[in-house]
Amino acid sequence: MASTAAPLEPEAGTPAPPARGPRPSGAAVRFDDAQPVTVILVRHGETEMTVSRGYSGSSEPGPSLTERGRAQAAAAGELVRRVGHDLWGDIPYPTELIASPMVRTQETAGVIGEHLGLTPRVDAAFQEADFGAWQGLTAEQIEERWPGQLEPWHTRADVRPDGGESIADVGVRIGAGLDRLLAAGTDRTVVVVSHAVAIRAALGRTMGAQPGSWSQLRVAPASVSIIRLFEDKRDEVAVAGAPSEGWTGR
Repeated sequence: MASTAAPLEPEAGTPAPPARGPRPSGAAVRFDDAQPVTVILVRHGETEMTVSRGYSGSSEPGPSLTERGRAQAAAAGELVRRVGHDLWGDIPYPTELIASPMVRTQETAGVIGEHLGLTPRVDAAFQEADFGAWQGLTAEQIEERWPGQLEPWHTRADVRPDGGESIADVGVRIGAGLDRLLAAGTDRTVVVVSHAVAIRAALGRTMGAQPGSWSQLRVAPASVSIIRLFEDKRDEVAVAGAPSEGWTGR
């Protein structure tokens, strides 16, 4: 496993993060002191299915991360570790880590947890879409066997593969998971390690976009997205699909 930096919290003697200031330029305008729950969404690192561009859903637990995927997870951990310090200083430092039950997200969360000093817990609400009969197939194979069905699955809310979920189904499931995070308390940051379709759903719901447009969001392996959820539902997308590779420690 790739080496990781010592966590900034909660080690004894570690300086506290700087005091959070006013809402930064570019944030949505608010005229109250309401605080959100901040959710940092991290896509898992690369797997063999990522490389082959196969549809890898929630009906199978695997595959594992590749060597590059483990390095990507370490890069994501380093990026998330800096939240609330020298990056996005208005956001509280992460205090909770959640992962979908799939092997690739569990492995990614384990690496990120070493950076944060946090132990991940599992929440199936954030697992990938169930691709049903399309599981493990590439787009070309799906198009060959089910002509004309794959593109509408991405661009319409009501299309389901045999035995699988529609993108609207994923949105309902993700929305329930996010609602639970909001109900558990605000003025805190939760890291959620999830998947491409699931993260697109979280971003799309936060923006109030229709499910048919969610596939226009680019969510690369080990990328980081940040949403901020308020009790009055005037939510924010702070970051969408930021790549984690290339970031360096302080």
